[in-house]
Amino acid sequence: MAARTDEANDFIAHCSLLFRSAATIIGMPDSTLSRRIGALEKAIGLRLLHRTTRKIELTEAGRVYYERCRRIVDEARLAHQQLSEMLEQPSGLLRASLPVDFATNYLSPTIQEFARRYPGISFEFDLTPRRVDLVTEPFDVAIRMGEQPDSTLIARKIGELRHYLYASPDYLAVSGKPERPTDLTAHECLLFRASQTTWRLARGKKTVEAQIGGRYHINSMGMMCVFAFI
Repeated sequence: MAARTDEANDFIAHCSLLFRSAATIIGMPDSTLSRRIGALEKAIGLRLLHRTTRKIELTEAGRVYYERCRRIVDEARLAHQQLSEMLEQPSGLLRASLPVDFATNYLSPTIQEFARRYPGISFEFDLTPRRVDLVTEPFDVAIRMGEQPDSTLIARKIGELRHYLYASPDYLAVSGKPERPTDLTAHECLLFRASQTTWRLARGKKTVEAQIGGRYHINSMGMMCVFAFI
């Protein structure tokens, strides 16, 4: 009777050592590991480990289960490794929607520097003033100018352009110089949107809404600059 008790104690100690070693490797209490293996065997309906007084080894079902799961774990480890490499050196295709003039005049040098820094990234630019749908259209990022409507999209302000009144000397020589905001209704103002009928003018802390006139509605800042000097 004593021999059997010693044998049982040796088996329990051996099991405890194996589970403790495995639990240490995966960072889990050995009692939790043993309980989870038991729950897994119960859920599957098959024994995965064959326990004897001398050793613990995989059953045939345990071997099949282990080989299948090992491939899944290897794939998951490879996926994590690839994501880590992407963090260290980004790669892939960046699709961006940009205003034509802003991209040409301001972003081109920045984009070239970005491309030199990250040679694994290729680019696809859609230069358009239209408001794209980042949810349904295949763009990673869009840059737009002006006030943006409220939405659930993540937006960040990257710069600010101050507005001033400009006119070419030739235009002023022909049409005269406006002296007051109300004079703008009689001038050929260049408008960015067809619905635009007023400009908000400021001098110090004082602001005024000025009615404006104009036959040209242009959604290109480059063309607007050309027209301003004709």
